[in-house]
Parts: sequence; C-alpha cells; structure tokens
Amino acid sequence: MGTLYIVATPIGNLADITFRALKTLKEADVIACEDTRQTLKLLNHYEIQKPLVSCRSHNESIAADRIIELLQEDKSVAYVSDAGTPGLSDPGGALVHAVREAGFEAVPIPGVSAFAALMSVGSFPGRSVLFDGFLSPKAGKRKKRLEELLERGGNFVLYESPHRIIKLLTDIADVDPERLVLIGREMTKFHEEYLQGSAQELLNDFSGRESIKGEFSVLVSGKKKR
Repeated sequence: MGTLYIVATPIGNLADITFRALKTLKEADVIACEDTRQTLKLLNHYEIQKPLVSCRSHNESIAADRIIELLQEDKSVAYVSDAGTPGLSDPGGALVHAVREAGFEAVPIPGVSAFAALMSVGSFPGRSVLFDGFLSPKAGKRKKRLEELLERGGNFVLYESPHRIIKLLTDIADVDPERLVLIGREMTKFHEEYLQGSAQELLNDFSGRESIKGEFSVLVSGKKKR
C-alpha cells in the first residue's frame, strides 16, 4: 500500500534538513507541497526532481482526494509545507485525516520546527507551554484571545507576520506591559535575531524601526510580573 510521509523542512537555512528527510524526498514517487515555487527552491538545491502536487489550505480537501488516488496506486507521497513541520500552523492536518480515513498510513519525518527552535533558547520557568500559532487578524478577536492566554498564567508561543507584530506587542503591553517576551525573527536565516524583554520594551524597539521584515516566533512568559 502507498504511504504518506509528512516531512519537516528547513525554516530558513537549507542545511538544517535531516538525512532522513532528504532520503524520503528522493525515494518518494510524488511530492505534495503547500507552494510548488517554495518547494522547488529546496528540491533544486539538493538536485531532486519529482512530480509535484499542490496541496494548500485553499485546496486541501481536493488535493487530499488526488493524493489518496496516488496511494491507491501504491505510490508513496511526501508532503511538505513551505517551511518547518506541516500541521503546526501550516496545512497538513486535513490531509492526514483524510488519508487515515481512507485506510492509509501517515508517517512523520521529524525535523525543524520554529516552535521547537524558539523553545530551545527560551529561559522562562515552567514545565508546560501552549502553542497557539497565528492569532486572528481581527483586532477584537486577537485582543480577547491574548487576554485569555495572559490570564491563564502559563507560557505560550505565537507566530506573527511583520505586518502585525507591532499590533501583537501593543495588545500584550496594553494588558501587561511588564510581561516578559522572547522574540525570534528570521530564525536560522542571515538576519536572524533574538530579543528578550518586557512587552513594552520590545514594543518600543520595533516601533522605532524604519522597517520590519521577516517572520516572527513569540514566546510569552506565564509569569505576570518580573
């Protein structure tokens, strides 16, 4: 029977890919991906040529039917998102569910995750952390969810775009300006940086920048005060 492999790929530095991930991509009959243009950068770098199937959040259900057809033909399919581990704020969950419902196996090929990378350099106390991914772009919903997360008293991790990072920090600072925050920007890439301070300090930092670029991973401490 065909098998679906969920393959983690680098979040920036292409050297971060695992040997097993490369082996899986080279041996798969088909590679399904969130964005063929992004995936081709990785495949071309490692001289891998395979048929590609688009599987994005907007067509995940339709793509899942096509992938199940391939599995029924005894084909092996490797699925990758644009970067990192599929299913963590990336498409992949609906695909895995459909494949399992159809009676096929989904096998993880673990590797890079922005969540795990940020946690490895986080120093906030606590035995648990909540991963909440991207919050709603709608101001009201985002603020309400942040209030819930800050009130629960545990560490939590969010992802954010360069266009909304100031709004996120503003919302945190409005509720608790002294709450400790660790930000990872452009992680593993040439301009990567890690900044730790109170929500208000980091808000002041980014508000004073002429431009803000890159993707953000944000770890917020569960402690209410320093």
